[in-house]
Amino acid sequence: MITKAIILVSVTALTLTGCSHHNHGHEKKRFHEQHSPDPDLLPVITSLHDQLHLWRGTPYHYGGTTHKGVDCSGFVWRTLRDKFHISLDRLTTEQLIHMGKKVSPQKLQPGDLVFFRIKHELHVGFYDTDHHFIHASVSHGVTRSSMNTPYWQKYFITARRLPRVSKAFSLAGIKPPHKEVDRKTADQLEKAGQQKQPG
Repeated sequence: MITKAIILVSVTALTLTGCSHHNHGHEKKRFHEQHSPDPDLLPVITSLHDQLHLWRGTPYHYGGTTHKGVDCSGFVWRTLRDKFHISLDRLTTEQLIHMGKKVSPQKLQPGDLVFFRIKHELHVGFYDTDHHFIHASVSHGVTRSSMNTPYWQKYFITARRLPRVSKAFSLAGIKPPHKEVDRKTADQLEKAGQQKQPG
C-alpha cells in the first residue's frame, strides 16, 4: 500500500508540473528567473530599498518631485540625484528613454530603468529584484510592483542601463558631488521654482 501511495503522489506531482509549465508558455512576456545578484550590485539594491522606504506611499502628482507628490520621472530623477549622486536637470520620461544602453528583459539588473507605454503615455521605474520594479504609480503612489503581472507585461516596451561608476550608476562626463544635498533643503529649493514636467 505504501509503494502504491508513493507512485500515486509522484504521478500527481508530474502532472501538476506539466500544467504549470504549459501555463507559463502562454504568457506574452516572461522575465526569466535570475540567480543571486552580482555582489557589486548590492549597494544599488540597498539604495533602491532605502529610497522606497523613504518614499513609499507618496501620492502621485503630475510634475511633482517632492514628498507632497511625485510623478514617475520625478521619482527616478530624485533617486538618481539623492541615492546615486547624479546631478542632472529635471528629466522627463521621454529624455530618460534615450539614456544609457538598451537591455534585454532577460538580462535586467537592479537599477536598470524599465519603461512602459500606457495609452500613448510613457511610464518609468527602477528594476529592483525578483521581477519587481519601484516606481511612482498613478493609483498607488510610490510602490513596488511585479513585472510578471499581465498588466505590466502587456505595456512593457524597453529597458535601459546607465553606466555603472563606483558600484552605483552615473552618466558619462558627470562627476558625483562631494556632498549630498539635504532632502528637506532640496525640497524647499524645488518648491520655490520647479516647473512641472510630464511623468
